[in-house]
Amino acid sequence: MSWFESFVLGLVQGLTEFLPVSSSAHLRLTAAFAGWHDPGAAFTAITQIGTETAVLIYFRKDIATILSAWFRSLRDKSMRGDHDAQLGWLVIVGSIPIGVLGVTLKDQIEGPFRDLRLIATTLIVMGVVLGVADRLAARAERETGRHTAGNHRKTLKDLGVKDGLIYGVCQAMALIPGVSRSGATISGGLLMGYTRESAARYSFLLAIPAVLASGVYELKDVGEGHVAWGPTIFATVIAFVVGYAVIAWFMKFITTKSFMPFVYYRVALGVLLFVLVSMGVLSPHAGESAG
Repeated sequence: MSWFESFVLGLVQGLTEFLPVSSSAHLRLTAAFAGWHDPGAAFTAITQIGTETAVLIYFRKDIATILSAWFRSLRDKSMRGDHDAQLGWLVIVGSIPIGVLGVTLKDQIEGPFRDLRLIATTLIVMGVVLGVADRLAARAERETGRHTAGNHRKTLKDLGVKDGLIYGVCQAMALIPGVSRSGATISGGLLMGYTRESAARYSFLLAIPAVLASGVYELKDVGEGHVAWGPTIFATVIAFVVGYAVIAWFMKFITTKSFMPFVYYRVALGVLLFVLVSMGVLSPHAGESAG
């Protein structure tokens, strides 16, 4: 991997990690369109450490509060009813599905799941799911606005073990490139009745253990094949800088805007990908043999 490739892929990772469009799919597609080797699951996992570092800094106050309350709850039983302490436990509970499936499906994640036809399918299907969830949430918000005595959208204070596990299952779906970690978890949150801001906030907090653990686990594979340490670290730094700017913008965007632009983009990209593969312009395994 050249330094230019690592710069471009780090930029793509930072731009797409927090948007509901799938960063792993975009890394895979960028390499395929450019005629480069597939960067692989290890490169993707490690560069995500950069974007998760951006999450740690952006949500540093929330994370510090949650960790403080969680550690105190281990010693003080009276703290176990504290919302922040419970949120710490719920992040752990929600991380179980992706941890189990990530280890179980490791060979599929690094192989069959990177087929461009599967990526095109998940881009379209999850785009439609996000669109439905967004429309239902918008309708519910309008009805709540007209009927102030009606049911209000849920916030993180309403989060329990059941919803935490559902969030976790949604996150685990992102092991398939094209699904999108934020897209799946935010869609799940909206369908469960959470506000856009709450769904996105918990999505980002929930991703921290899974992404950091995955990145550390994949460190052993750097240096094998065409991916070297230098370009990987460079891409990770680029992903961190760009990712921080994107997350700050995205958290403001979702308070007033719809997710529909991302829905249209996902569906259009998926259809384009199907057309290119069917016409023979792209091989469904482009770059894999050399990756």
